Amino acid sequence: MSIVQRLLKAKTWLVAVSLLALALTGGCRHKKYENPITKDTQQPDKVLFDKAIKDIEHGRYEVARLTLQTLMNTYDTSEYLAKAKLAIADSWMREGGTHAYTQAEAEYTDFILFYPQMEESAEAQMKICDIHFNQADKPDRDPNHVQRADAECRKVLTQFPNSRFAPQAAQRVRQVQEVIAEGEFRVGAFYHTKGNYSAASNRLHAITEQYPLYSGTDLALWDEGDSYSKLGPRMREKSIQAYQKLIRQYPLSAYAEDAKKRLKAMEAEIPEPDPVALAHMRYELENRTKVGLFSRFWGTVSSRPDVSKASKSGEPATAMLRPMIPPNIPIPGGQTGGGAGVTDVTATTDTGGTSSVIDTKPDARMSQQGEKPAEPPAVTPAAEPAKPAAAAVPVGKNGKPLKVKPGKVKAAKRPEMPKRPKTTRPKKHKAILPAESSAPAPPADAAQPKEQPKQ
Repeated sequence: MSIVQRLLKAKTWLVAVSLLALALTGGCRHKKYENPITKDTQQPDKVLFDKAIKDIEHGRYEVARLTLQTLMNTYDTSEYLAKAKLAIADSWMREGGTHAYTQAEAEYTDFILFYPQMEESAEAQMKICDIHFNQADKPDRDPNHVQRADAECRKVLTQFPNSRFAPQAAQRVRQVQEVIAEGEFRVGAFYHTKGNYSAASNRLHAITEQYPLYSGTDLALWDEGDSYSKLGPRMREKSIQAYQKLIRQYPLSAYAEDAKKRLKAMEAEIPEPDPVALAHMRYELENRTKVGLFSRFWGTVSSRPDVSKASKSGEPATAMLRPMIPPNIPIPGGQTGGGAGVTDVTATTDTGGTSSVIDTKPDARMSQQGEKPAEPPAVTPAAEPAKPAAAAVPVGKNGKPLKVKPGKVKAAKRPEMPKRPKTTRPKKHKAILPAESSAPAPPADAAQPKEQPKQ
């Protein structure tokens, strides 16, 4: 085949993919609305609602929202207010995009707040779960939307357990937890490849304990047992437990026979497979979603995670992924980490009795020779303060006390302050101007020369 023929074939393939994408987009744009009002009436509020629904189905989302707002503002007592508010949120979700998804989540949250007893509240919560799931990335990328989807989908199971959306929410939780577990497994596998067995066993043990429905749990148990065996003899028991769990819970795994050989080499007991786990694993293998050629091609270029291997049955985990303590870090009680979660530290205070613990317990400063601590000095009551002496009363010549008026009492003189020493300042000398003569000036009473008479 020549190069030109190959290029023409590749171009034909791209054109076919583009046409298929346009067909799918057009089909979604004209998708029927999920919650129409089937009541046949010509009421004005019903007419407005039907017009808005037609605009939503044809992709005119802004026009539909304006019509629904007109309905809510004009007919504030209409029986279609709840449906109109839900339709506004659905229009934002159909529009798509980051901004539209944010607006849709806010509208759905308000709907649940105002109408918590309606059946549509479960649907609104399920739509919030789908909003974050539609924005989820692959396991090796930002896990924010995946974690939010896990939390929002579990709210459907806890707040609306009897709704018709509960089975759908349970399956969505399994898919989301498949993505979370896959991301954790890739990190643990990386540590295992690089030889950091403590970090690898920590990550892999968290997956196998908290996400048992993960499709790669058997491989995680195999790597976990191998990581524990590389950490030395003190982790031998944990390695045996990982291999035994692999044989018991995943008997149809490709690593089950190798795990039996490891246990036989370690002279450990080989357990029998669990019948319930065996039936569950057979059901999952028979009902696993088959991935077609187009899905494989599209999965390499798409940012969406692959959830085709997610479990179809079983109870999903009801809590978020919790970090574990690495096995080489000791924890209280003389045990080693690896299986215990982060514990909380609590403190208590002595509130009983009037005496404190310091007074009742032995003194820690007591010497090793057995010397007793000095007893605290006895507390004696404080003496009463002495009364001031009475002021002396002046007595006259005849021995009788003199009467002193309050206004006539002279105040005591203040002691004289020492005088400051006199400081002598230098005398000022008169400056001699250059125009003045150096000869002394004549006295004031000197005789003036008389004028000569005129002839």
